[in-house]
Amino acid sequence: MSSAFVIAALMITFSPANVLRQEAKAPQFELRDINGRIVRLSNYRGKVVLINFWATWCPPCRVEVPDLIRLQREHGKEGLQIIGITYPPERKARVQRFARNLNVNYPIILGTHQLKASFSSEETLPLTIVIDRDGRVSHIISGILLREEFDEKIRPLLMQKEGEKRNAKSNH
Repeated sequence: MSSAFVIAALMITFSPANVLRQEAKAPQFELRDINGRIVRLSNYRGKVVLINFWATWCPPCRVEVPDLIRLQREHGKEGLQIIGITYPPERKARVQRFARNLNVNYPIILGTHQLKASFSSEETLPLTIVIDRDGRVSHIISGILLREEFDEKIRPLLMQKEGEKRNAKSNH
């Protein structure tokens, strides 16, 4: 085994991603989306943010994207912001074509292994990180985001205002 591989494996094993839990402050990032615009997580403070890790080569991800487009359209005015982050390897042209064909209405970033590891060491795709209005991780949802999960875990966050106490915490 090469030493670079061992170091990379150790970095993933002992990265903060393994200790990122519900109510942890979400890791910040500043990256360009597939259209060249800068996306900063900090710009969405006060909104409920769904960071959706996905890939064009992932069948469940491809099935989920139309639902995410609908959720952004239906709940954007309530403070929902979806950010799609591709999981490598992805070619920018392929992602742009995919997004254009589906009329994706939220920013899409070409992700890196390090960016995903800063949120979760889980390998499941799609993977959605739910961030509340105060910038804290509320839920980590493995697999396709189901309507029932949206209603149970995300809709209540949309009803809360920034800084509002959480009366009831739902289980993972």
